[in-house]
Amino acid sequence: MLTHVVFDADETLLDLRPAVTGGLVAVLDEMRRRTPAAAGVSLAELESDWGAVFGELSAAPVMEIRRAALARSLARAGLDDHLDEIAALFFARRFALTRPFPDVAPALATLRTRYALGFATNGNSRAERCGLAGEFAFEVYAHENGLPKKPDPAFYAAVVQAAGVPPASIAYVGDSPEHDVVGPQRAGLRGIWLNRLNRPLPPGVTPDLEVSGLDALPVALNRLVAARSEDVVDA
Repeated sequence: MLTHVVFDADETLLDLRPAVTGGLVAVLDEMRRRTPAAAGVSLAELESDWGAVFGELSAAPVMEIRRAALARSLARAGLDDHLDEIAALFFARRFALTRPFPDVAPALATLRTRYALGFATNGNSRAERCGLAGEFAFEVYAHENGLPKKPDPAFYAAVVQAAGVPPASIAYVGDSPEHDVVGPQRAGLRGIWLNRLNRPLPPGVTPDLEVSGLDALPVALNRLVAARSEDVVDA
């Protein structure tokens, strides 16, 4: 019996890209204010610095990866010694601009009438800082108390522990086929793919459900539960 629905954060519940762009714009403006050497630095270069450091640091906390990307950006203009204040500026702006997608509040309100809701993320988008305070029965954050990131099995085990129910009673919803479908399914949860961008399904991945928006999730989950109930009866 499905009793819990747990959500990824960034690009699932939270429209992160505009917030990150806004944070980087603030950084670039501050760099240019501090030194003429930043006049030739572009926003595209600041955006590319994340990808340049991510591969080597992918297992690290997201805040550390962002600081490394900002350090690379500051080095472009000889501002290496200003990482702490520039990072503080970035994160303040990023969190100030982070908002849920429009379909989130109605979907959570509907789902809460039938399921307990959870929030579990690799990132540093804390629910209370992103317009989602008080929405969830529990929250799980990678790197708190040494918890590794998705798709490490320990992450999903922590979700199961926080929910306090068997894995099969939990649906995990997110935008990443690897982290939010395959990883949960291997841990015994149900993996729901939120495909907002209408991307093709990667080979070998079979979500328990695929939805294009959270407005479709309550009805889709009800159908999934009904179908599973019929399977049990038929057996």
